[in-house]
Amino acid sequence: MLEPGPGMGFFTIPLARLVGASGRVVALDLQPKMIERLKRRAAKAALLERVDARVVASDSMALDDLSGHVDFTLAFAVVHEFPNAQRFFAEVARASKSGASLLLAEPRGHVNDEKFAEELAAAAASQFQVGARPVIRRSHAALLVKK
Repeated sequence: MLEPGPGMGFFTIPLARLVGASGRVVALDLQPKMIERLKRRAAKAALLERVDARVVASDSMALDDLSGHVDFTLAFAVVHEFPNAQRFFAEVARASKSGASLLLAEPRGHVNDEKFAEELAAAAASQFQVGARPVIRRSHAALLVKK
């Protein structure tokens, strides 16, 4: 499981519980302080062994070691923070298995309808198609599936 932009791990801890003892959540953030806080929270929850918390650069998520292994990505309120949405989706696509899911959710207060449509187009260019349009309060959302 992949989680770009986890912050302090609001979703990471529940995701780590979901993946079970043999799974892992790869959490990527630009801010070392956020990753350190996430690690402390995961350790306190006795889930640190399921969380691979990484500091990444703004120009790449450095996912080469995950090529074709990711089965689910949570992109919650994060794609609009990346300098290039097409690069974001291309990197996630390379890391993802065929048939992998990506839950994309963007806050309506930061991302308008046009911008979200542009993100969906960028995702489509990386072989992600819309599988469903879940309702998430105050958000644009799409569950994408890699072809």
